[in-house]
Amino acid sequence: MTAVKERVRHIPNIGVRAAEKADIGLIARIEKDSFADAWSEADFVSVLAFPQTIFLVGEDGDSGAVVGYAIALAVLDESEILNLAVEPALRGHGLGGKLLDAALSSAAERGVKSVFLEVRESNRPARRLYGSRGFEEISRRRGYYRTPVEDALVLRLAMQR
Repeated sequence: MTAVKERVRHIPNIGVRAAEKADIGLIARIEKDSFADAWSEADFVSVLAFPQTIFLVGEDGDSGAVVGYAIALAVLDESEILNLAVEPALRGHGLGGKLLDAALSSAAERGVKSVFLEVRESNRPARRLYGSRGFEEISRRRGYYRTPVEDALVLRLAMQR
């Protein structure tokens, strides 16, 4: 994970590591602060158990607190980014991008050729982040999100060989 830590060096004292069951409480708190349709702690525990899961956390090196996370599933040559969030007070400092980059790197190591995700149409910061990494819109899911009801944009990234 040294290479991952190098990529987050401009964020003071933040490292990226694999998530552990003990992190779930902090992850769920960030989730509730980030999304109207928040996952439950049980949802996070469940996805952590799948061998296909890429589940990373950003950790404050001073306090040990989880300050962000990224979750993806990698099956055969495809991956889906399921969730990515950063502690609200730390947004805009590049941690979301570093978590995404680490998840994409892990997916590439597993032989993934395409990565998909859904994003709220109104979530401009997330759309900018994904666009900066080469994700392109391929479709729309009308009324996909419930609270509030909103379309999801389906994005795809063709991984570099």
